[in-house]
Parts: sequence; structure tokens; C-alpha cells
Amino acid sequence: MLSLSPGSEMAWILGGIAAYLTGAVAAWRGVILRRVADRTVLVATLAAVVLFAVAIALRWTRAGYGPFLTMYEILLSNLFSLGLLYFLVLWRIPLARPGALIVLPVLLLLGGWIAVVPAEAGQLPATYETVWLWVHVGVGKVFLGICLAAAGLAGFMLMRRAGAMQFLHALPEDRALDTLVWRMMSIAFVFHSLMLIAGAVWARDAWGHFWTWDPLETWAFVTWLVLAMTLHARITWRMPPWGGWTLVLLIFLLAFLTFFGLPFGSIGPHKGII
Repeated sequence: MLSLSPGSEMAWILGGIAAYLTGAVAAWRGVILRRVADRTVLVATLAAVVLFAVAIALRWTRAGYGPFLTMYEILLSNLFSLGLLYFLVLWRIPLARPGALIVLPVLLLLGGWIAVVPAEAGQLPATYETVWLWVHVGVGKVFLGICLAAAGLAGFMLMRRAGAMQFLHALPEDRALDTLVWRMMSIAFVFHSLMLIAGAVWARDAWGHFWTWDPLETWAFVTWLVLAMTLHARITWRMPPWGGWTLVLLIFLLAFLTFFGLPFGSIGPHKGII
């Protein structure tokens, strides 16, 4: 559990969670009341990123290594990195802003999760901490962040297509959002490929093998295959829009489980590293 002891990052984490909550409420309230809430969502997301950055710095100082090892550290680093990437998307691509209705609740889910996991530090083996670990983890977080932004838009369009919330029809049309989703997924594919390549190079230094087919490696490769086949189907087949959006959500779900589930169910050398 999180601790309120001196030097603890607890207060900063709670502040970051509150900022994400503020952004999520503003996004949904703005849609329901048909008011523009973009500025509030942007400011709240940026505030959360800053607060989680401070929490990471405090944790790093106490633990003596980067936020790579325990579930607590992985959740903390992703609350920062996913928020940062999503802030940049919101800031630079206003068309992507309807996805905040989905993305910010996902970040809140991670925030609730971190509050109930043990905060004890682990021990990072000396052979693990190389420049390739940073490259591997860094491009992996970019992949997941872009995939989350695309999944937010895909989920938004599926909700609108279902007709459950008529007020969603006032937001940007599906054609423009669909084009943006597939551009994001194409970029995500590039970063996922780089993650696998950098991970293999890092594994050679850390474990003496490029690839061991442990559960995390296997499911990361499965996610890559599903993403590659989905992009191929998008280009070569006349796939219905709702089918493509559903596949985007499936890809994000696979990536989510790979990042946050498999490292801690694995008995292999990948355990707890992502």
C-alpha cells in the first residue's frame, strides 16, 4: 500500500489522480452540456503529468533505480508517460480530443490500481541497466500511449455508432476521426517494432539470449502480429468501420494485458520489467 511517511510520493500521486479525475469530469460534463471543455482537460492532464513526474523523482531517489521493476513502479511510470503522450496529442491534434472521454477514465483505472499495490522497492540486476533498457522501455511507452489515444477515438466512435448517447453526434464526424485513428495505429506499429528490436538487443546483454519465448515476449509478438494483420486488412479489404474500431480496441487490450499483467504472472527473466 502507499505510505504517507516523510519522503513518500503518496501526496503527489493522489494529486495526479485528482487531476486526471478533474479532466475526465470536465470532458464528460462538456459533452453532456454541449460546452467546450478543451482547456480544462488540457490543463488537468498537464498538471497530472507534472505531479507524477515529481512522484517518480522521489521514488527514484529512495529506490536508487529507475521505475522499471515492481508493479507499483510500472504503474507510476505509465501514469506519467501515458499522460504526457496524451497531453501532446490533445495539444497538437485538436481533432483527437473526443477520445478523452475514454482515455482519461483508463488513466484513472491505473491510478486506482496503484493505490492498492505494494510500494516496496525491488532490486534491479546490474546487467539489466543498460542504454538498451531505456530505449526498449521508452519506445514501448510511446507505442502504448499512441495506441491508447487511437483506442480512445475508436471507443468514442463505437459509442456514437451504437446510438446510446445522442449528444455525441455533435462532435467531429467519423470519417475524419477514422483517418486519424489509422494514422495513429500505423505510427504505433513502427514503435512496437522498435520495441521488439531494442528488447532483443537488450536481452542479449542482460540474459545472453536475443529471445527466450517467455510469456511477455510471446504476447508482445502476438500483439505485433495482430496489429500488422489489422493494418494489412485495413489496406486490402473493405472492412466495415465498426469492425476496424473493434480491432483497435482489441489491440489496445492485448497491449494493456502484456504491459500490466504478464510481467507479474511470468516466471521468466522478464518478470516485472516493462
